[in-house]
Amino acid sequence: MNDYVILVDENNNQIGLEEKILAHKKNLLHRAFSIFIFNDSFEILLQKRAPNKYHSGNLWTNTCCSHPLENLSLVESAKKRLVEEMGIKANLNEVFSFIYQAEFDNGLSEYEYDHVLFGISNNKPILNPDEAIDYKWIKISDLKAQIEKNPGNFTVWLQIMINNYFKYFEDYENNSL
Repeated sequence: MNDYVILVDENNNQIGLEEKILAHKKNLLHRAFSIFIFNDSFEILLQKRAPNKYHSGNLWTNTCCSHPLENLSLVESAKKRLVEEMGIKANLNEVFSFIYQAEFDNGLSEYEYDHVLFGISNNKPILNPDEAIDYKWIKISDLKAQIEKNPGNFTVWLQIMINNYFKYFEDYENNSL
């Protein structure tokens, strides 16, 4: 069965469905989510994307990201995907959302209405090798510094979230969320 994404307008209203790869070829705005898992030391769990991913392979990114399923809520879709990719169960809360666009060398693009969710876990991930080949825990300030120094090592959406929405991460680390 093909994977489908939920097409939305700029106000996040569903306007249709499209096969995932076609949506990325046609540069269609669709719903997505990005998960950040923090541990008790307020470190973020990053994954290194598998080399065979349809874009951005071998780059470091947030804990897990994907597209919500039409028949599940955003949070339930995210929790399901977190288990599939990283073998982690966690409660998740949406913290912010944003729209971004990016084009890739292989002719694909991202045009996503991205919902960003935070959760807490101290468990060691169990990586799905089709999705992720490595992981690391990192302090948010260290991640920001590494992105500034070597942006090419990180996915474009992680760079956008850290560079443009850093306050949400600082607030979380300072327990003010």
